Amino acid sequence: MEKIAMLGGGSWATALTKILSENGARVGWWLRSKDDVQHLRNTRHNPRYLSSVAHDLTRVFPSTNLEDVVREADWLVLAVPAAFVQAVLDKLDRDALRNKRVISAIKGMIPGKNVLVTDYVADRFRLPHAQVGVVAGPCHAEEVALEKQSYLTIGSPDSVLAEDFCRLLRNRYVKANPAPDLDGIEYFSVMKNIIALTAGIAHGLGYGDNFQAVLVSNAIQEMRRFVHALNPQPRDLSGSAYLGDLLVTAYSQFSRNRSFGNMVGRGYSVKSAQLEMNMIAEGYYAVKSIYELNRKLMVPMPITSAAYHILYEKISPAVEIELLKEKFR
Repeated sequence: MEKIAMLGGGSWATALTKILSENGARVGWWLRSKDDVQHLRNTRHNPRYLSSVAHDLTRVFPSTNLEDVVREADWLVLAVPAAFVQAVLDKLDRDALRNKRVISAIKGMIPGKNVLVTDYVADRFRLPHAQVGVVAGPCHAEEVALEKQSYLTIGSPDSVLAEDFCRLLRNRYVKANPAPDLDGIEYFSVMKNIIALTAGIAHGLGYGDNFQAVLVSNAIQEMRRFVHALNPQPRDLSGSAYLGDLLVTAYSQFSRNRSFGNMVGRGYSVKSAQLEMNMIAEGYYAVKSIYELNRKLMVPMPITSAAYHILYEKISPAVEIELLKEKFR
């Protein structure tokens, strides 16, 4: 039986716990809230996210003891918001992950440091990149809970690690495939949230599907330029880990980044939108990280720049999107 440490109490952590435990893995599930852990132990349901999912407590072991959960595991799956990753992982000894394989299910970067989650983990715990991987693809947690057909990609430079984790995920409604492009997949996972957020702003302002289609088609070019500048290699960006993830995040009713942007476009302040959602929109933090990284690269990134101006410089969304639309072809 594979032993997995799941870190995080949100919807994606809940969905992944469901998949992995139903496939026979033992999942030690770390949650920050003692009340949530007790509720799970008493009822088998996460009280805050995907509460319809009933967990098998002979395979799922909720706990607030981070060190115990990690110590007993072969795999560590990170599913906490990127803004909190450093605070959580810094509680662990630097040798705590020495013999473990680490999968990031986080589609964000470490704020302030502007580094990918897998890079932070490898550096903090002195791990080779062949020991880490990332989960990507168009796969909303809400649809996983409903057992809708979903597709995932595991990106890692170690093909054995990627295939091993794919096997842990595959079932009748989840298909999973390995890929070697760790950095490209992870950067796309981060950037698609920026695009979805900007699409939401445009929608909140009253722009329609025609404009959104043009925004997304320009976005794939912007993302290609940026990732190629950082990590040039051949990539088929029509794949589900790239274009597929972008499309579902930009268009789906379940996209928290699109929802957050929609509220900003309708006139909400950033703070009020965050409070109303009661969920983390990773794109808000990603905008700042990618924008600051690009100050050195100087890649043309009009969509990211527009989002940054709106969210961090408080430029009017209507004015910024009006300027942005003149840059599209």
